[in-house]
Amino acid sequence: MQFQGFSKKTLPFLASIRKNNNKEWFEAHKKEYEALILDPSRLFVEEMGEHLMALEPTINFSPKINKSLFRIYRDSRRPDALSIPIKHRIGVIFWQGNGKRMQSSSFYLHFSPEELFVAVGVRWFEKPMLDAYREYIKDDKRRALLRETLQNITAKGYSIIEKGYKRYPRGFSADMEDVELSLYKGMATYKILDPHLIEDGEKLIDKLYKTYEDMLPLQQLMYDISLRVKKEG
Repeated sequence: MQFQGFSKKTLPFLASIRKNNNKEWFEAHKKEYEALILDPSRLFVEEMGEHLMALEPTINFSPKINKSLFRIYRDSRRPDALSIPIKHRIGVIFWQGNGKRMQSSSFYLHFSPEELFVAVGVRWFEKPMLDAYREYIKDDKRRALLRETLQNITAKGYSIIEKGYKRYPRGFSADMEDVELSLYKGMATYKILDPHLIEDGEKLIDKLYKTYEDMLPLQQLMYDISLRVKKEG
């Protein structure tokens, strides 16, 4: 296994980014970013991706920026981009399907000095995926299947992201079974782990594999929904 884990200096370096969050400081420490974060992240993507293919053979992964890896610079369109231009939280994604990676059912994680966040599903829906999700759960049997899937996953100690809406959307009413599922802006389950787990490559891969295996039924269900997204135009 080429991936041996991240350095014990990685989390302190991320804390330093948060403390010195400006482009000048980051450019002066670019080599540390590459050695402590970018290079091992690429090895991790290759190693974890190969393991995930045992769970889902059609999973997509690539050790490149804007593929499985995210840019270190915050999106300039974000309101806080000027005051906090550099991310101190490192995300990685393995997605399924031919759509946008963030609108595809995915195995996701990010780590920071405070947490290792591990999730499966789609964390927020853009309109095409939201429409497909709502159309899917209008059916009583499919809505019951989603509820049962979530119950089985949460029974193993995992959490569901919070609901995003307060009012039922058109086509749903309070007398429907499991109607609260229509209030979600995304659908994903997650677990928060000790961030120092990233420092041991073998333990990290093993723990993530077990976690993703537990959450796999939701991954597969959300992929089914993504196939129902109507093409624009």
